[in-house]
Amino acid sequence: MMMKKIVILFFGMFFLLEHPPLVAQVAKDTISILDTSSIKISSIVVTGNKQTKTYIILREMQFGAGDKIPAANITKEFKQARYQVYNTNLFIEVKIDSVVLADASLQVNVAVKERWYIYPTPQFKLVDRSFNEWIKTFNADFNRVVYGIDFTHYNISGRRDKFGVTLLNGYARNISIGYSSPYSNPSLTQGFAVSGGFTQNREINYKTTYNNGQLRYKKDGFVRSSYDADVGISFRKGFFKQSGITLGLNYVSIDDSILTSLYNPKYFNSNKTNQFYTDIGFRVAYANTDKNAYPLKGEIYNYGIIKRGFGFTGGINNTTLFGAFTKFITHKRHFYSTIKTAGTLKIPFEQAYINQRAIGFGDLNLRGLELYVVDAVAAATFNYTFSKKLVSFRIPMPFKIKAVPYIPVSIFAKTYTDIGYGYIPQQYNTRLSNRFLYTGGFGIDILTLYDIAVKVEYSFNQLGEKGLFLRGGGGF
Repeated sequence: MMMKKIVILFFGMFFLLEHPPLVAQVAKDTISILDTSSIKISSIVVTGNKQTKTYIILREMQFGAGDKIPAANITKEFKQARYQVYNTNLFIEVKIDSVVLADASLQVNVAVKERWYIYPTPQFKLVDRSFNEWIKTFNADFNRVVYGIDFTHYNISGRRDKFGVTLLNGYARNISIGYSSPYSNPSLTQGFAVSGGFTQNREINYKTTYNNGQLRYKKDGFVRSSYDADVGISFRKGFFKQSGITLGLNYVSIDDSILTSLYNPKYFNSNKTNQFYTDIGFRVAYANTDKNAYPLKGEIYNYGIIKRGFGFTGGINNTTLFGAFTKFITHKRHFYSTIKTAGTLKIPFEQAYINQRAIGFGDLNLRGLELYVVDAVAAATFNYTFSKKLVSFRIPMPFKIKAVPYIPVSIFAKTYTDIGYGYIPQQYNTRLSNRFLYTGGFGIDILTLYDIAVKVEYSFNQLGEKGLFLRGGGGF
């Protein structure tokens, strides 16, 4: 009966994700046009794009040369086109205006400033789930870091294609390479991605404790090695919605002590210390916002299914359904709301330990419980944030850089509350699973160059714990 209710609730959430409520967004007119008839777009002139192909920019605009637009909608259409071009993440600035020609048609001018696309970036990363865990659990131990270099070109052929190579050493080792091309066919509606890598780890989180911490196995040398290769195909006929199919080949080998009764025989749900398996996935994603990195209005949703392993039960075999929906609402006087819900369902309920991750990973997060993990085979979270923009300003660069003439800074104050629930069979029960969870807090978000967002939050939870947490996002 419990499984039946969970399945019904989960597929009900999928229906809402596929049929989200419609919300009209009306912009204030900045162009005075008295004629209520349609106006023809005679041409679109793009300037400022040195690397990016012009047709990639035009592909992201909802109107083209020869189209007619109702005069009353000109400002709204221009604003929407600007959002769509900016959200390619290829430009730091996008401006769209027009010139009225002699025949009363419009020449649309699109002026862009390109980002830096090539980043040979030194890497200094933590092996822990978050900065907060590294600070509070491991006292900022610098032995628990990986270092190296990441070379990424975000627009290698001017078609928004990305190529990257990563070389890391330290507490873990990683060599990876990948290439993605979202516009691989002449009509710019299909894409593909390929990647591969090798990783070695000096420790493994082999079990979750009753108090929702993680036990770690380590010894001299590396205790886990993995190889992976992935290929994916994407389809995007419109502007906001895309779907994709992925195939991953994985090989994982761990130290044989982990599967003993002293540690966790259920780690792989098998007595084999090495596993070769596939991950086959299908995903649908939708994003229609003013700015993808830190949206203030619009909506985002995604849902899909991943089949792991060659069978359906036993070992690491697993079928996972997942979905998330986020709504961004702009109120008056620079007040904003963000409403997010996410869920996952894993079948069968008897899962290997490596398949039990839930709250604390991916879209499933509760602010104030960052130091804990909640394993589950069915989980859902709800997050609400109410924020206010305090100030927005620009800092001039002390030296001249054409691509970055200034550093933009916006500061938001916010308050938030989160709730969640994770179900797992009784034999894996912990103090935070199979119970209603709630947290809250307040904080400051700082948004700056290249959509880098620094979030300083003071959170509390139902356990009576409270503290300061630091999170980040966006960037290169």
